[in-house]
Amino acid sequence: MRVAVVTFDGFNELDSFIASALINRCRKDGLEAFITTPTPVVTSMNGVEVRGQRPMDFIPDADVVLIGSGVKTRDVIADDRLLAMLPLDPTRQLIGSQCSGALVLARLGLLSDMPACADLTSRPFVEGLGVTVLDAPFHSEGNIATAGGCLASQYLAAWVMTRTLGEEAARGSIGYAAPVGEQRETVERVMSAISAGEPALR
Repeated sequence: MRVAVVTFDGFNELDSFIASALINRCRKDGLEAFITTPTPVVTSMNGVEVRGQRPMDFIPDADVVLIGSGVKTRDVIADDRLLAMLPLDPTRQLIGSQCSGALVLARLGLLSDMPACADLTSRPFVEGLGVTVLDAPFHSEGNIATAGGCLASQYLAAWVMTRTLGEEAARGSIGYAAPVGEQRETVERVMSAISAGEPALR
């Protein structure tokens, strides 16, 4: 199973790298994440240049697509050429967004009446597209999930691992990355956030 972590120019390093690194802890179990970019090299909001691992034409073949955030997301949703590179299909793909990535899902019509999570800066712009933004770090319905706040990327990654490999895989990856001495509390917090953010599980 392959995950496209879509990363545009101006991206937030925490959003793309945390999700990718946590998911790749499960590579031995057949789940692998790839930084997926519209150009061979993208530059982060802090000036870090990153070479993409996969081009955008990888997206239709991915089992999971996560849309990262960044300072240029509003430019992305105004660019029909970039949006055309995102032929997402929630009937056969898990689709998630991080922070301002919710703007992309909204612009593509994937949120419908579903509320979303976003960071505080992006919230008014997401609401401007007619989407209800929750005061929560994570929310999912069916095959679509959104996360708000940079460190909520761990929730998005855990959702992907839980949905594809099962809860134990997610617990193992999160527990490995958790601060020493806080593994149990961190794992339980993450898994509780996923459960609270999925209406079907309540």
